Amino acid sequence: MKIALIGYGKMGKAIEAFALTQNHEIVKKFDLDTPLVAPEQLFGVDAAIEFTQPSTAVGHISVCFLANVPVVVGTTGWYGELAAVRAACVAQNQALFTATNFSVGVYIFWQINKALAKIMDTQPQYEPQITEVHHTQKLDAPSGTAITTAEYMLPELSRKSRWVLGEGKNDALGIVAIRKNDVPGTHTVAYQSAVDGLELTHTAHNRSGFAQGAVLAAQWLVGKKGVFTMSDMLPMG
Repeated sequence: MKIALIGYGKMGKAIEAFALTQNHEIVKKFDLDTPLVAPEQLFGVDAAIEFTQPSTAVGHISVCFLANVPVVVGTTGWYGELAAVRAACVAQNQALFTATNFSVGVYIFWQINKALAKIMDTQPQYEPQITEVHHTQKLDAPSGTAITTAEYMLPELSRKSRWVLGEGKNDALGIVAIRKNDVPGTHTVAYQSAVDGLELTHTAHNRSGFAQGAVLAAQWLVGKKGVFTMSDMLPMG
């Protein structure tokens, strides 16, 4: 598979390293010095993988659609425009794979939390909270992964109807965002009562898991049309 990397920072380099071990070819690399602005730049590309910034992601997706290139997007923070992008993808008969996290371990973490939230809904003495820790270069807060974690939990928690950034109370599920140097990503769901607490944590040791998932998503996406996410590639019921 011939891959274009849109964004060649730490994630782009991790994706490149894994892709090469799978006998894929990185044929294009775009960054601030060599931006992607026209569909002609994607000639000869089988799939694109995009990890940049919220302000540029939608533009990159649009160029991929014009070039008829399937695109995997790992950038978060642009989902206010997701409905419009989804509609454009369908109208133009293109392929988009977007996820807040490409780690298989995180996807399992989400499934466990969905089941756990259903159990904990019968125990109102426990107050739930999500805490996420990321590197200081991460621009959006809370993380997309934390928001998706909340979206898995909320339908199962009758006492919570929304999430908020910060400490939760009443009907709000709190998401605490912490930024530290050189932390790939740690997400913890905690249930605390007056007498005890329960925690479930996913810790990324490096970016390799995200990179592997993104490359697998690109492989899976080629030949398909529509908008997809991790639950399409890894259905678990």
